[in-house]
Amino acid sequence: MKNQHLLKYLFIVIVSCSLVINEPSRMLAQANNEQLQQAESLIQQGQEQLNQGQASEALTSWQQATQIYRRLQDEQGIKGSLINQSIALQTLGLSPRACNILLEAMKLNSASGICNTSPTQQAEITKLLAVFDKQTASSVDLLVLQNLGNALRRLGKIADSETVLSKTLILSEKQPNFNASSTLLSLGNTKFYAYKFFKDKYLQVEEPTFRQQTVKLSHQKALEGLEIYQRIINQNNISASVKLQSLLQKLSLLLDYRQWLTHTKSQNTSLEIEQQIQQTANLLLNNSHLFEEVSTNESIYAQLNFAKSLNQIDKNLNSFARKYALASLRKANSINNKRLISYSNGILGELQPEQAYTYLSEALSIAQSIQAWDIAYQWQQQLGKLYQKRGKYQEAIQYYKVAIQNLNKIRDNLSTTNLDLQFSFYEKVEPVYRDYIRLLLSGSHPQLDQVIQAYEQLQLAELENYLKCGKLEFISISSIANLKNKPTVINIIDLGDSIEVIVRSQNQSLHHHSVKAKTIRTNIDYFLNTLQDQGLANTQKSVIISHSQILYQQLIAPVKKYLPSSGTIIFTLDNSFQSIPMSLLHDGKDYLFKNYSITTTLGSRIRPPKALLKEQLKALIAGLSQPSPSFYAQNAPPGLKALPEVEKEVVDVKEQTRASVKLLNEQFTSNNFQQELKTAKFPIVHVTTHGQFSSDPEQTVLLAWDKPINIQELDGWLKVQNNQDPIELLVLSACQTAKGNKRSTLGIAGVAAQAGARTTLASLWLVDAESTAMLVEQFYKGLNNNLSKAEALRQAQLGLLSHPQYQHPYYWAGFVLVGSWL
Repeated sequence: MKNQHLLKYLFIVIVSCSLVINEPSRMLAQANNEQLQQAESLIQQGQEQLNQGQASEALTSWQQATQIYRRLQDEQGIKGSLINQSIALQTLGLSPRACNILLEAMKLNSASGICNTSPTQQAEITKLLAVFDKQTASSVDLLVLQNLGNALRRLGKIADSETVLSKTLILSEKQPNFNASSTLLSLGNTKFYAYKFFKDKYLQVEEPTFRQQTVKLSHQKALEGLEIYQRIINQNNISASVKLQSLLQKLSLLLDYRQWLTHTKSQNTSLEIEQQIQQTANLLLNNSHLFEEVSTNESIYAQLNFAKSLNQIDKNLNSFARKYALASLRKANSINNKRLISYSNGILGELQPEQAYTYLSEALSIAQSIQAWDIAYQWQQQLGKLYQKRGKYQEAIQYYKVAIQNLNKIRDNLSTTNLDLQFSFYEKVEPVYRDYIRLLLSGSHPQLDQVIQAYEQLQLAELENYLKCGKLEFISISSIANLKNKPTVINIIDLGDSIEVIVRSQNQSLHHHSVKAKTIRTNIDYFLNTLQDQGLANTQKSVIISHSQILYQQLIAPVKKYLPSSGTIIFTLDNSFQSIPMSLLHDGKDYLFKNYSITTTLGSRIRPPKALLKEQLKALIAGLSQPSPSFYAQNAPPGLKALPEVEKEVVDVKEQTRASVKLLNEQFTSNNFQQELKTAKFPIVHVTTHGQFSSDPEQTVLLAWDKPINIQELDGWLKVQNNQDPIELLVLSACQTAKGNKRSTLGIAGVAAQAGARTTLASLWLVDAESTAMLVEQFYKGLNNNLSKAEALRQAQLGLLSHPQYQHPYYWAGFVLVGSWL
């Protein structure tokens, strides 16, 4: 996928690269002149193609140039043309390939973890850069490193990008002829993205302490980025391109940061920020010649960037903004770059409300003609809003519907190749889905089927964004054929002002109930605080039941007539409800699970469900009963204690299953665990260890003996690479959700997705170890008696409820089943 944001920074590198690779060519033998001229012609041709938006063609030209340089054994030419290839690949959104091309240019092993999406071990980056501790980096080497830093940023590896670019700046001090201003600009851009990263973290996670930390880090990165841009602006011997980009990036960061300061109520520097905004805008207005001193392609993006910024600064500057946007449209037409023509029209539509429909329609038509879905969805969203304001709801719905379809087309890019969408998921992506859902529910005849479909797509996109992965192969429960009894599905959707409850009954009929959010929001917060309090076991049952009754009366009672008298209920829960076990809801007489076995899913989508047969009860069992080195790791949850009852749980599970393998304490290392999974097929994986679920993937961890494993590493030790069959049942006991986190199920679903599990049984809080062992034992007995997983959990919970010592919800309510109920 082409990415307009990337092109703004690339042309300086292409020009520099061409200058570098041409110099040694002149020193080669005259006999090779013809081939050298052909290679240089291909380099120039690729630059022209990229300027015209033809990145694929540019890549082909530069690949051909590389072949010629290889035949001539021109090392500098090879490196330079590989740099150009990496630029074309990044423009196409193929950052992993771009990264590997750059490793090839450095003659390094592309099989390392540097270019994949999982966290890079610091040792790998250190090893990569250590090469230059023994040799002086040439100008081309420095360009390779600079582009590697850019590629790592595109992969979302912000810290690695900072490390590489900072090292490049240090190395450049030994090359007096190398102008490091473009490298400094790249580092500033990485700081900008680091700021966006922490902003999105803040919106993603609601834990107060975590939010304080992310706010602090976001401020730090914003200020570091601003300082770097100012350093560049103050320099004299820099190109027009670098100066222009530094001014534009500084202005964009200032405007974004101004909003962020208001959102986080951090007003201490707001006056200074306002002054800097005015100063930077005036510098650009007074140095408008810079827009004419760069390539046409870069000039267009720069003018559009400035136009948007001017409109944000002050609506009185709208006439200036339109002037720059119109100039960009003329230039885009002059080079016939369809993407830029579309983008220019779209920005003009935003700047000129009276002609918005005309401009946005033209922008959309052109974007669709070149399949630029990443910008097409933006124009469709804008047109949807336009029609909604005019009261034409059906037209608005159609535009939003297609915008959602286009977001689904580029969903792979929400993970790694489109950093703007990845780091702005909760600002740019989620609102499109939720606005669409609001539209579908407006009017006298809500379109419930489409609401559920959009809600499913949103939750799946959120999970994929959380995991930084491509599309997950989940199916909708309503589409599953050959089920004797389809379960009832209750969707609870939080739209801010209202909570929408949509029931799909066993006969597949749909029923809708809406609740004003203000009547229930406070109770949800109090209830969640009560359940996540360390003193939950000592909280009076009456307090817990009073909260659960309010939720039941508001959410379930109005749709009770559409529920069967017994059976299975599947809940798909929005953020506000994900850390509240639905089994705990109380109708005034009984808990909900007294009559129903309960499962939760994200967006009523699961892996294809399949019953766990008795002969499949073969498990890999791992547990920690003693303090281990991982207890003291930096990313381990605080306040961990030994879990001596884990030994009994491990023994009980082994007795209830067949041909099982156990790894206890020192045996339960991440390597041993992974090795066991590779050497044998285990339908059940049972892990009883300290762990934490959070909507922040870095805080979602499970403790092995040697180290905590975060969710991004689980792909390497839970997902069985040599076995395409999914894990039928993943059990995670002794875990808990991060305090204050409403989206904890996202962490559980993330672990399940990385493990490839059909069903996951997990605990929302750290439950008493003895009662947990009893529940787990009863759960496996139910599976041995051919009960479904959901019914086996219900019977185990009922067993604890009937036990005089364990009637309190603390002991049994924290266990939730995520995924397939069968």
